[in-house]
Amino acid sequence: MIGEIGAARARSYDWLDMLVARAGTRQSAGQAIAGGRGVEDAIEQVVRDIGLPYELRTRFSGRNAETGPCDVAIPAGGAAAQIVCAAKGFDSTGSKLSDAVREIQEMADVRLPRQFVYAVVDGIGWFRRQADLRKIHRLYEQRTIDGLYSVAMLDRFRGDIDEAATRLGIERLP
Repeated sequence: MIGEIGAARARSYDWLDMLVARAGTRQSAGQAIAGGRGVEDAIEQVVRDIGLPYELRTRFSGRNAETGPCDVAIPAGGAAAQIVCAAKGFDSTGSKLSDAVREIQEMADVRLPRQFVYAVVDGIGWFRRQADLRKIHRLYEQRTIDGLYSVAMLDRFRGDIDEAATRLGIERLP
């Protein structure tokens, strides 16, 4: 993830690239939410392709009966959650990105040792909020979350989710 940002920063941009980027970041709140929903849709498709049962936009139970937010819970939310995923995609900038960091931190804080926590983050908004992205990356480095991916890394995400589900003995849907 950090490497991808470094590569983007090292790239040469021309006038057209700047115009497209600026036009893309001027959108309504509804469009920004749709960008986040696009990441959620992408990880839902991965989970569906693997054949796992899941629940969207829910909460999961963890340590001390505390709950945390998640965009995807496998096989279901609440106490049944064994794998939880955050989907955070933003084509705008602002406090919504700090909220995303807070949600992922909350997931890491309440998880049980037997639960897997993954985060998929994507969008131009993260470029301007690199400090927030670094906080999420730090959670991955400290192993308080099990995986951190961009949409371009969905193949790796797919493999990790599949492996975690196999280790946990989660049955596949017919």
